[in-house]
Amino acid sequence: MSKNQNQNQSWTVRGNYIAGEFRIPVESNGEIISRSPADLGDELGRFRYSYGSVDLAVAAARAAAAKWRRTPVAARAEALRRYQGALKRRENELIEAIAREVGKPLWESRTEWQAMLNKVDISLADSLKLVAPYELPKVMDNTLGACRYRPHGVMAVIGPFNFPGHLANGHIVPALATGNTIIFKPSEKSPLVGQIIAECFHEAEVPEGVFNLVQGEREVGRRLVVHEGVDGVLFTGSYEVGTRIKQDTLQQHWKLLALEMGGKNSVIVWKDADLETALHESLFAAFVTAGQRCSATSRIIVHEDRLQEFVDRFHQRAKAFTIGHPMDNAFMGPLIDQSSVDRYLKFQGIAAREGSELVMRGKTLELRKPGFYVTPSIVLGSDSSVATAKKSVYQQTELFAPSVIILPTRDIEHSIELANATQYGLVSSVFTADRQTYEHCFDGLETGLVNWNKSTVGASSKLPFGGFKKSGNHFPTAVSASLYCTSPIASLEVAEPKAIVPGATPGLNWS
Repeated sequence: MSKNQNQNQSWTVRGNYIAGEFRIPVESNGEIISRSPADLGDELGRFRYSYGSVDLAVAAARAAAAKWRRTPVAARAEALRRYQGALKRRENELIEAIAREVGKPLWESRTEWQAMLNKVDISLADSLKLVAPYELPKVMDNTLGACRYRPHGVMAVIGPFNFPGHLANGHIVPALATGNTIIFKPSEKSPLVGQIIAECFHEAEVPEGVFNLVQGEREVGRRLVVHEGVDGVLFTGSYEVGTRIKQDTLQQHWKLLALEMGGKNSVIVWKDADLETALHESLFAAFVTAGQRCSATSRIIVHEDRLQEFVDRFHQRAKAFTIGHPMDNAFMGPLIDQSSVDRYLKFQGIAAREGSELVMRGKTLELRKPGFYVTPSIVLGSDSSVATAKKSVYQQTELFAPSVIILPTRDIEHSIELANATQYGLVSSVFTADRQTYEHCFDGLETGLVNWNKSTVGASSKLPFGGFKKSGNHFPTAVSASLYCTSPIASLEVAEPKAIVPGATPGLNWS
């Protein structure tokens, strides 16, 4: 652990970052107090925000857009390499900020920082290949066909709190690499991490207006996404917020919306599965980040021949991991705020009223430093019919908390139907020794990712990441991000026109 991490570093609030300068709003519409969910006495900063900052940031981004678009790819890549270097220099500071501001354990915050570094490498080495220009020499007689990818222009990035660095970075880096300019609004629950990202871009000497940061809450975000000067919105968060973005921009049909909106992810544990693997992977995926991942496992469908053993061992192990302050490097930290705690406890009651058994009841946890700590919960479904799952409020709602339901099954077709019986479609996992069983499930499962003997969390940035139904709108991120950051422009090109032959087209009698 670094010196900073031992002593709890303090930061200076620098305000918004617009046109290459940090500016604290003169006229304020409100203030965000960033307080650690792991220690309510740990205040990280007070961030003033102003609705007027949106217009200033959009103006700056638009002023820089044309020049940045025409900047050679190699020069844009070099700027992102400098940004990556700034991230490396700020390693301990950024890791501590993530841990304290959102309550993510130190070991996990470090993996997020590493993912931010990797995103630059993957975007430049792999993602840009997907939008490389190409030509067809004889697409028509005497005609060259060409396709070139053009950036949209000004992109608004609306970041989430659970991965305040990595997920926002996952939109920002490919958007900049492909020639867009950025206005980033971090979650109001993680403004400090947003500020450090802006500081890294400033240290990288990215041209003025290419990257901008505006702090704020919901209304700032709404004004940003509906602004006529914004060409696209890149969002990661809840289905409810994503739906509001869609509704708010309904009359702006030309505006690109890439929406990643969560999941209610299912695991199938078949009768021939390696139970040790299935248990480890499912436990980790259900309770890492206190369940606050869009890819978290929340439904486990187990063959009835293995059900009792699975439930017993899952319950036993769920009581064995540590819950604590992120700087103590526990496995699980707190939930993000009190409303999340209240919602988590409420839904356990909903599950019980729907007829399920609470094998392990989650409760609040009082530690030395007061925070939003809870213990995990395990629910055993008494009725595993597809009809019941579709009517269940508990099974249809993304809780963003450490809660999982285990459901019995006997038939593989029923298992697939049961896994599909939610309104989300992000990721699913199948644990089986048989490749054909997995491939049968792969064909039937309605999710954007289908894993074999691997948990629902921990996706690779070298592959697409996105879901169906309420999970997204068919713009997968990760390596595919360059595709939604650009539009393909086709052209037919004739370098040496041939003489027009009179009468070559019937009915045209031009002399």
